[in-house]
Amino acid sequence: MSIKDIIEGKKAWRAHVARVKALPPDYRIVYEEIQKYLFKVGPVTLPDGSLLGDLLGFFEEGAGEGKGVLALIGPDVAAFADGLIGDTPTYADSYQASARPKD
Repeated sequence: MSIKDIIEGKKAWRAHVARVKALPPDYRIVYEEIQKYLFKVGPVTLPDGSLLGDLLGFFEEGAGEGKGVLALIGPDVAAFADGLIGDTPTYADSYQASARPKD
């Protein structure tokens, strides 16, 4: 990874954060909680994928239509977050697999 890639990545992340800050408060709170969860669970594809950007776009669209965030995703934020990653392998899965005793 070159310096240019790092700088472009930081610019993109700062733009993403600015979009998050522009969300209505209820959307921002839910987005940040889902983001924390995803960073903790660690889907293996999170750094390479567009999951957070797609989620942010979904939230921006819902907010633009005047919908409440829970009307958009349902009452169970945790279940929604789990549904986002589905069967995607996570770092937690990798850790559990490596911690299992070998036969």
